[in-house]
Amino acid sequence: MSEKPKVLAISSAGGHWVQLQRLRAAWDDCDAVYVTTKEGYREDLVADAERRGQSIPKFYRVVDANRWQKFRLLRQLVGILMILIRERPDVVVSTGAAAGFFALKIGRLMGARTIWVDSIANAGALSLSGQKAGGCADLWLTQWEHLATGETGKKGPEFKGSVV
Repeated sequence: MSEKPKVLAISSAGGHWVQLQRLRAAWDDCDAVYVTTKEGYREDLVADAERRGQSIPKFYRVVDANRWQKFRLLRQLVGILMILIRERPDVVVSTGAAAGFFALKIGRLMGARTIWVDSIANAGALSLSGQKAGGCADLWLTQWEHLATGETGKKGPEFKGSVV
């Protein structure tokens, strides 16, 4: 019997996390590892796993950071690197923001397949993280049809629907 693929699902707290959790059923048959910036989400994962009769997934918290907090970004990057080395996922999936970008970049370098789902909050333009992550994503998705790139041969986000 083959081993289940390992999926590392990562996002910042708040709306990014909510959107990531709405995708959870997509990797029900996988070995899931969750990473976010808020410790309190661990309890939500445990409660959901128990409610669904599934095993409790691994959970990691990394420091929260944004582009104006350079030292915190560095700490976040190191934390994500250590998790990726420890877990060696087959797939990294993220809905944003900085934490997801770092995980996709490093995960791809480590040979993982990568999926970026840009936040639905970015209706007018792709998020900054999404713009940067798209270059290292094997699958780059937007939740707004008008933001999808329709040009053949040009790498850009695809529209397959929204998660909210």
